Amino acid sequence: MRRIVFIITGLSTGGAEMMLLKVLERLDRQRFAPHVISLTTLGELAPHIAALGIPVDSVGMKPGLPSPSGFFRLVRLLKRLNPDVVHTWMYHADLLGGLAARLAGVSSIGWCIRNSNLDKDKTKLSTRAVVSLCASISKWVPSRILSCSEKARQVHVACGYAAEKMVVVPNGFELSQFKPDLDARFRVRAELGITDQTPLVGLIGRFDPQKNHAGFFEAAGVLHRHIPQVHFVLAGQGVDVSNAALMQTITQAGVLANTHLLGLRNDIPALMATLDVLASSSYGEAFPNVLGEAMACGVPCAVTDVGDSAYIVGDTGRVVESGDMHGLAAALEELLALPLPEKAALSERARARVAEHFEIGAIVRRYEDFYESLLANVR
Repeated sequence: MRRIVFIITGLSTGGAEMMLLKVLERLDRQRFAPHVISLTTLGELAPHIAALGIPVDSVGMKPGLPSPSGFFRLVRLLKRLNPDVVHTWMYHADLLGGLAARLAGVSSIGWCIRNSNLDKDKTKLSTRAVVSLCASISKWVPSRILSCSEKARQVHVACGYAAEKMVVVPNGFELSQFKPDLDARFRVRAELGITDQTPLVGLIGRFDPQKNHAGFFEAAGVLHRHIPQVHFVLAGQGVDVSNAALMQTITQAGVLANTHLLGLRNDIPALMATLDVLASSSYGEAFPNVLGEAMACGVPCAVTDVGDSAYIVGDTGRVVESGDMHGLAAALEELLALPLPEKAALSERARARVAEHFEIGAIVRRYEDFYESLLANVR
């Protein structure tokens, strides 16, 4: 049995963290013995990982402030664990975890890229500095580099990452968890105080400049003027009424009475099944999980053309240029106005596309193949 240590920047609820959890839930435990290390705190997902019988450790670094003492704690921990493979997730873990693994004598090291937008106005200077460092050492620290999207691969190769080491494995989705669910639709809509006939557009994601909530509400304002009865539901970290900047944006868009801010939720499958359309107004994504989750629930998506969003949606939704919020409003209106037979057909095609290309069991097998390839490089 091969020992794999997963090193990730943190274990809060996010796209990369949730994908790691899905991999851990389905990893072949007859072949692989996993162990997880968070560079910062244990976060909300640590208990879920521990419940799988997988050890979880925290190095205790402060977010954004990697410390020499924390780094050498990581080196000592890796020496003690003596893994066959180290797989790091996200930039800071790639840099610090990759170097620590080398110092600990680990030969099979994989990095994991989860982002495709490194624009100066959307990405912190410190993050871009870490990316630059990673690019400079990518030829000798990792054995291979897994990217969750083709767009992210292209962006990082352009930044200087070793192209010959890059492998693309998309995110995957559990079709038995994310599925059309009329009971959930009625239940959540009752919670929101709206009827089954109310047009409902969703945006699911943390409050972050990359997600472009301001742009979404620009589109929402336009859409509301055309369809006054439309409602908007948002969920994610920082997406609640205590967010003064977000509340001001909603008020200025004129949709305050039609907007529901739910904050963090633990019933995302039910929430997705409640929607008529999911919107993504993002400036930057790599492989946005929310699109696959919505599509698995039979919900079409209107998205900006960032990362692999257009590839995920295929012919089952609508795609507009990044930043084109009037175009996004028109795309949402078009999907909401489809006749019922066309809506039903689009719903079926969306779910079928996820089943064909992104089913989680098949995706985890590709992760396992990635780990075998890391081991093969040192045999």
